[in-house]
Amino acid sequence: MSFKVNDMAYAYSANDTIKDKGEYGGVVTSIMKYLLEENIVDGILAVEKGWDLYDAVPTLITDPEELIKSAGSLHCGTLNLAKILTKYLDGARDMKLAITCKPCDAMTIRELIRKGKIIEDNVILIGVNCGGTMAPVDTIKMIKKVYNMDPSEIIKEEIVKGQLVMTSTDGSEKRIKIDYLEEKGLGGRRENCRRCSLKIPTNADLALGNWGVTGDLKGKATFVDVCSKKGAEIFNKVVDDGLVKTVEAKSQGIEIRQNIVNTMLNQSKKQKEKDFEKTTGDIIDVLKIYKDELSKCIKCYGCREACPLCYCEDCCLESEGPEWIPGGYTPAAPFFHLTRMVHMADTCTNCGQCSEVCPSEIPVSKIWATVNEKIKETFNYYSGRDNKGVPLPFSEYENTTTRRAK
Repeated sequence: MSFKVNDMAYAYSANDTIKDKGEYGGVVTSIMKYLLEENIVDGILAVEKGWDLYDAVPTLITDPEELIKSAGSLHCGTLNLAKILTKYLDGARDMKLAITCKPCDAMTIRELIRKGKIIEDNVILIGVNCGGTMAPVDTIKMIKKVYNMDPSEIIKEEIVKGQLVMTSTDGSEKRIKIDYLEEKGLGGRRENCRRCSLKIPTNADLALGNWGVTGDLKGKATFVDVCSKKGAEIFNKVVDDGLVKTVEAKSQGIEIRQNIVNTMLNQSKKQKEKDFEKTTGDIIDVLKIYKDELSKCIKCYGCREACPLCYCEDCCLESEGPEWIPGGYTPAAPFFHLTRMVHMADTCTNCGQCSEVCPSEIPVSKIWATVNEKIKETFNYYSGRDNKGVPLPFSEYENTTTRRAK
């Protein structure tokens, strides 16, 4: 069978070692191994386990034999690989890379491609479905205090039918409704993940996950969604070479997968309504509401440094000019954030990196997500998605109703 864009299939690795080590059949690892061995890419940008299950470390792999160390999922891996790609790998200008992508990774990379900071022809995006990631420290506390389990003995965690399941080394499991955990502030997904509206990264070249795999293959195979011509070409080569075995996706499985996504999207919608309920006015209204929060800012630049979309080589906040006092004087709140807003308003992909590092615990991600929602409403522009020729709102427009492309 020859696969084309929008085709779906169940798949699993033909390599028993990879199939056993990787989650749900090891298809991601098999694809990456093929890309390296055939010199289609120079390296694989992925995440591997560091000190423990709660420590996700970005890694650049150039040896196919080392790929196995990146197999499996790390749900406490909250980093965004787009930052690594632009800061340390020059936006793939000098090498071709395959990248494992959560939806927010893929959205951020797409937005950076659109802005000329990443070379599209040099990247292959292998997307993985994501219901949300969990902050490492908070998760460890939750496992100790709520689950009454030893975090060092947890080997797997996943969301199943609305419950967050923790599995221990002895095979025992404990399940607690994730809604309960999050509503009570006991743990669960990061706050930005709770309002995410993209669960399957269809903006990648391939999107893979376990949702919708049924029958004897449940838990043993991956649901593959072909999202681009590039993805179709790669998947066909891997299948034709016998590295991955496929089975036609069942209609029941496709329906189950969509039901799972719909449930998650409904949860995200409710979270957005909760997060945005006080900000019914314009963008300035948003900043007024969060004035007290922003006043806690200590000007550490943490949000700017962590943000994968804040990429200017010469930051205007540190340049000598009429705006600020020469020598890098940082303006007082909220002007520091107002300046960043000019860049972030039509760009933010809700990845949550800014909130992760803020020492003053300002809900930066929530603020930018609120502002970004206003941009969507006004310009019909969705950061990191296929905007079908819609120009960047703050770079090419005449007014809120009439826009022109340069």
